[in-house]
Amino acid sequence: MDLQLFFDPVPETITQQKHSHNSFFTHINYHGELFPDLTGIQIALVGIQESRGQGEAETMPEAANEIRKKLFKLKKGLAHYKIADLGNIRNGIDLQETYLRIQSIGEYLLERQILPIYIGGSHDVDIGQYLSYEGMKKLVSMLTVDAKIDMDDEGMPFEVHSQDIILHQPNFLFNYTQLAYQSFLTDRDLVNVMEKLYFDHVRLGALRDNFKEVEPLIRNADLLSFDISAIQSADAPGASDAQPFGLTAEEACQIAWFAGMNEKLSSIGIYGYQPSYDDQRKKTASVIATMVWYFIEGFYHRKDSLSFKSNDYTKYTVSLDSKPSTLVFFKSKLSGKWWMEIPQSNKEKFERGTIIPCSYQDYQTAQRGEIPERWINAQLKLY
Repeated sequence: MDLQLFFDPVPETITQQKHSHNSFFTHINYHGELFPDLTGIQIALVGIQESRGQGEAETMPEAANEIRKKLFKLKKGLAHYKIADLGNIRNGIDLQETYLRIQSIGEYLLERQILPIYIGGSHDVDIGQYLSYEGMKKLVSMLTVDAKIDMDDEGMPFEVHSQDIILHQPNFLFNYTQLAYQSFLTDRDLVNVMEKLYFDHVRLGALRDNFKEVEPLIRNADLLSFDISAIQSADAPGASDAQPFGLTAEEACQIAWFAGMNEKLSSIGIYGYQPSYDDQRKKTASVIATMVWYFIEGFYHRKDSLSFKSNDYTKYTVSLDSKPSTLVFFKSKLSGKWWMEIPQSNKEKFERGTIIPCSYQDYQTAQRGEIPERWINAQLKLY
């Protein structure tokens, strides 16, 4: 597969700008006259120009380049970067072909253990991001950050692209998590459907009340899809569906940091940026660029092996007076993070779901003789 055939290079108007010696730009490889050599590369920036799935999105094809202008000027972090910017994916003849191109590119990168960061494009293109996992022959968990959980005209739950993900056959979706949705934008019946499917969901207010408790949900994801409409319009006016309430830019960067630290997570997409809606200084592009920077910093701070039989983890067994009689927890000696074991019968199908991320608060709940809600929800999924 000749990956270069799918991409337009990064425009010279961006690459020829003056960048300081310690800028992000001077420490990455980029697609200019030549396509970058991917040998040894760990992270690939992938620009998306597709906007046909979003109404009134005339300037959305420029979103990735506007983000680059801000990102390239940021200072490099402490790690030795092994990052390539592949340029912008050329749109297909129709929307479905673009989805398939994103799927093929994602498959190519994931097979080589290169983590793609998708920037630009409308939120519906995350269907291509998701489908790139289909050939892995394993179950995956998806995390979506969005202000809304929409329902289509046919009364089906989720936006069309989310609906396609959840109903896709063959089904390889283990869990779907929605973060930061706003109750006044969301049909309560739809939330009930989420609960019946045992999908995790955290509204904005609950997330803000105990921000650290969403970290295990983020740590359980294989892929993250972030619609910037989840960020309040004061910080991100350039969202295609900007809302006056939402996450702060700082909270969005914290989510990106948690995601970067997640050893399981192998792709991220930040979608929905509409440059024509942004302010004169392109504040929204700056927020997204900073989110990417924090994600990359988190990636280079990954510590855990996820090999729970190794000496890197301390095992804790908590006795209960009810069924189950014991709960098993693991704590990383390297990062201080917690996991808990979920016993179930069909180990061949759900092998990777038997030990799930949790919090210290879950361990404290078990010590009080109570079964953590996170344990119960995971058990219901497995059966």
